[in-house]
Amino acid sequence: MAYVVAVLIVVVVLLASIGLHELGHMIPAKRFGVRVSQYMVGFGPTLWSRTRGETEYGLKAIPLGGYVRLVGMYPTAAAVEAKEPRTWAGRLAADARAASAEEIHPGEDHRAFYRLSTPKKLVVMMGGPVMNLLIAVVLLGIAYVGIGIPGTTTTVAEVSQCVLPASSTATACQAGDPAAPAAAAGLKPGDHVVSYGGTAVTSWTQLTALIRASGGQTVPLVVQRGGSPITLTVTPIVTDRPVLDANGNVVTNADGTAKTQKAGFLGATPTTATQRMSVLSLPGQVADRTWQTMKIVVALPQRTAQVVSETVNGQPRDSSSVVGIVGVGRLAGEIASDKAAGVDLGLRAVGLLEMLAALNISLFVFNLIPLPPLDGGHVAAALWEGAKRQVARLRGLARPRPFDSARLVPLAYGMFVVLGGMGLVLVWADLVNPVRLG
Repeated sequence: MAYVVAVLIVVVVLLASIGLHELGHMIPAKRFGVRVSQYMVGFGPTLWSRTRGETEYGLKAIPLGGYVRLVGMYPTAAAVEAKEPRTWAGRLAADARAASAEEIHPGEDHRAFYRLSTPKKLVVMMGGPVMNLLIAVVLLGIAYVGIGIPGTTTTVAEVSQCVLPASSTATACQAGDPAAPAAAAGLKPGDHVVSYGGTAVTSWTQLTALIRASGGQTVPLVVQRGGSPITLTVTPIVTDRPVLDANGNVVTNADGTAKTQKAGFLGATPTTATQRMSVLSLPGQVADRTWQTMKIVVALPQRTAQVVSETVNGQPRDSSSVVGIVGVGRLAGEIASDKAAGVDLGLRAVGLLEMLAALNISLFVFNLIPLPPLDGGHVAAALWEGAKRQVARLRGLARPRPFDSARLVPLAYGMFVVLGGMGLVLVWADLVNPVRLG
């Protein structure tokens, strides 16, 4: 049941994200005077529609996108002084111009999109992707600030009785193993670490770095125990320890084994608790996820080819594999299903919110690719037109005619085929070789 509910949540949030994306285009367009003839969520046959004012609002059968029809998207043939087309690409552009011109009511040429200034065009076209980014901020805010995620505290959970080598697989102390400095100093589970070597401790990651840097030194350790401060004296032993990155994760070699280095070791582990992030940390989280998504989008053709290779050769896909809409639904179901019954309900909710936020960040980044029919293609066209106008103004020349964006229609058709093909490939792979959480 939880699986089905999670999938339905994904569908609802996806439709809401699409709808809000299109509102991000429609609202500023109407405010700038552009006539919007249609606002549709989905593609294909119309399931429901209703006309309010001059706009038809509707829901279509295939929930994989949406659109708003802005009247006069392409300049008219007269505005760009178009010549008789001689190639198939020219004919496509001419047909697009003609279809766009037919939507402009007599006497309303001033309400055509192509008549907008460059800043207004940018606001209209960026409105959709920015709306997706705002949705992601809200979802991550609920997850991290409202619910919280597991994190280490500065309270001791366990104290090791001995020092095991970094490469050891033993789970218990053996005869001859050196005693752990923490146990020798009298550190106990439940102690709350206050300071180390005179430095106030605010996180376990900070404490780990201090311990590693003080190997072989005798250092005062202040803990809170039973409501009273106690000062212990510890001498971390120098031994081989795993190398950690800036986030405290173990760095591995090419063969998957942990990298090690000589560092101080105390022999204590922290407790974990659900911790809410500060609102101020949210922009950094969103920025980091956006940057990671950008790297994935840049490598999308290569990663899609890898998915095909793994699926054809019967190799399992790892958790970092790119997925399509089917894969998103499947992963959401697994996060919420009985398979994750051992995971706290709050953590499952956070996982689902993170996935939905990642989906919206992907829509934000993907739509900014400067190629038609994506929003980024229209942004690039507007910037080019604006640059030409500024150059002409600085040189004292007449205002140039509008950029003939209809000439990009053949490229838009090609991109539509490529993107549609990649989407179908991912759907196929998600069905026959799905990514699994465990």
